[in-house]
Amino acid sequence: MYLHFRTIALAAALPIASLAVGGPLRAQEVKLPSTLTFTAYDTGSSGFGIAVAVGKMLKDKYKSDVRVLPAGNDVARLGPLKVGRANMSAMGIGSYFAQEGLFEFAVKDWGPQPLQLIVASTDCNVISLGVAKDAGVKEAKDLKGKRIGFVVGSPALNQNALAILAFGGLTKEDVKIAEFASYGAMWKGIINNEIDAAIASNISGQAKEAESSPRGLIYPKLPHSDTAAWARVAKVAPYYTPHKATCGTSASKEAPLESSGYPYPIFVVQANQPDDIVYGLAKAMNDGYDAYKDAVPGASGLNPKTQNFQWVLPVHPAAVKAFKEAKIWKDADEAHNQKLLERQKVLASAWASFNTASAPEDKDAFLKGWMTARKAALQKAGMDPIFE
Repeated sequence: MYLHFRTIALAAALPIASLAVGGPLRAQEVKLPSTLTFTAYDTGSSGFGIAVAVGKMLKDKYKSDVRVLPAGNDVARLGPLKVGRANMSAMGIGSYFAQEGLFEFAVKDWGPQPLQLIVASTDCNVISLGVAKDAGVKEAKDLKGKRIGFVVGSPALNQNALAILAFGGLTKEDVKIAEFASYGAMWKGIINNEIDAAIASNISGQAKEAESSPRGLIYPKLPHSDTAAWARVAKVAPYYTPHKATCGTSASKEAPLESSGYPYPIFVVQANQPDDIVYGLAKAMNDGYDAYKDAVPGASGLNPKTQNFQWVLPVHPAAVKAFKEAKIWKDADEAHNQKLLERQKVLASAWASFNTASAPEDKDAFLKGWMTARKAALQKAGMDPIFE
């Protein structure tokens, strides 16, 4: 069910009530509905906390009430966007898989989704496998034989876990996979000694809870100098890059942790979301940054001046307008964005041609047929299929 912002804020006990209202932000230039709906990871996740903090700013400055729907997997988070019941989602890398029509999105009811960015957070944290301290894991290769958490319907979390295993020269066959219904349930699994490791940001509420539990929690170092290991990661998760943590579990400014990361949360909208709403959200999040950047860990990573506009997802054209007005959008960003928008068109066309009445009914046959059609369409357009 949809939860009202105020209810969620209390339930999550997030330190956002004291957010200061800054100077005038020319709110008359931003037109937002009186009510907005976001989706996010489970309550307690860093993505959920950041979504709530942004909602607090929108309420204070633009009188727009925000409802946040916590959901345990990518399909559940994107479902409301797909049918027009949500305006924006604080996603993980599942947004990229959805764009590409991969994994749980390579089925008749989904296919490639035209998801487009507003902003994404890259902060002092990392995203990797958190491991119970009593499991005795010091390096990624030590995960061999350990119990690894997966979430049903969440290709992002599961693929990320496989990427960290690949760093240690391991595959799914080298560990014991335990599946859970949601992200939150998976992390309870660590505390309850049902699994030994699970994927998460090292500043998430779940990581903090596990760290303070009797089992404890660590994030093993992923040395940036190990080029062979990073080459293995790239084959499993090309969106993952070496990143250094200076905050969160296992890290500090005095003792940084070499690990892995990508932007999270990734605030995305559907391409058909009304331009005035997208522009309003982008401008409000840019102009209101100072009001929420210190509200919760990770929110400072949404700094409009440090956005990577040349990543794997395109920025919505209405958001581009806001960035151009802020004079932080470059010609190279535009060229890259146009290529990504064209990629979405190629994927959409390939899906429309494949997913017809003559498409296979058998799930495995459908997947095989779609991946073949996807690869052919992208290669014909001179684009890298990446996943085959």
